[in-house]
Amino acid sequence: MRTLLGLSFLTILACGKKPGSYEIKSASEDAQVDQLRAEADSLWEERGNKDQLLKSLDAYEQLFAQNPTDKEVAARLVRGWYFYGDAHESEIEAKRSAWDKAFTFGDKCLSINPAYAAAIANKESREAAAVHLTKEDVPCTYWTASALGKWAKAGGLAVTLKHIGTAEEFMKKIEEHEPTYFYGAVNRYWGALYAGKPSFAGQDLERSQAEFEKSMDISADYLGTRILYADYWATKNQDQIAVFDEMVQYVMQVDLDALDPALRPENEAEKRKAEALWAQRADLFLEAPEPAPLTVELPQPKMEEQEAQMEEPSIQDPPAESPKGEASEGEATEAPAAE
Repeated sequence: MRTLLGLSFLTILACGKKPGSYEIKSASEDAQVDQLRAEADSLWEERGNKDQLLKSLDAYEQLFAQNPTDKEVAARLVRGWYFYGDAHESEIEAKRSAWDKAFTFGDKCLSINPAYAAAIANKESREAAAVHLTKEDVPCTYWTASALGKWAKAGGLAVTLKHIGTAEEFMKKIEEHEPTYFYGAVNRYWGALYAGKPSFAGQDLERSQAEFEKSMDISADYLGTRILYADYWATKNQDQIAVFDEMVQYVMQVDLDALDPALRPENEAEKRKAEALWAQRADLFLEAPEPAPLTVELPQPKMEEQEAQMEEPSIQDPPAESPKGEASEGEATEAPAAE
């Protein structure tokens, strides 16, 4: 027994571990993870800057490597690489590379769902496995479908037709679980899909227009809906140049301070797309007339409310004698900005 005790003591010394050392290490690691997550989130707020977005994605990739079951981090990676390709790259191959990364992380994100992962492991198609996707999977599902759609479209018609079924099944699950997700994303996607399909594969311009209108009814804050409406739908109809003009001019002229601040990086990118589309107007429409001025009323930034401030007593007057409810000249308190 004495020998065993001695061996145990030597083993502890050899390992160099003290009681509680694992807990201390775990707490230290947790603090490092929290710090890395805070840095990633802070950099994400500056995703309108290409370099800051890349730094953010690098931090999120480190976080995901440490915890590959974190759906929130995985979804941020899918959305981030999608946005990188959409907003920060101009060459088609660079865009497809970014969207391919987005789709790769999307596969990993969706596979955090054990039922979906089991279906894929059993050689079921993504279309068939989509039946297992839940409301918790909506962010990953949407950004994965969006990345797949963009990547496929940039690869040509044959690639698009090969993968369009998967994207459609993913969108149907989002429509089932959270139909108004991301500023009317489902209707926006259907609008682009039914305008972008070839006529022999189910193009439906009437439905496309209805879906775009529904998306804008759900939320007018995301300018991407108007850009897709102009680019995908209006350009298919030579007699719909007025719709093109209205959508594109709206995006170019609207004040971003009047829209959801959380969308500012995305909306800045959509404004750049609007400028590029406007420059192509004469090529997109034969004998294009002079554009009519925009007649739609643009949203205006909300002004901060002002409210009267209690009168500050003078040095000579005792506080008890100052009348309640009156504001001294030139003084006012600022109320929080209206949301």
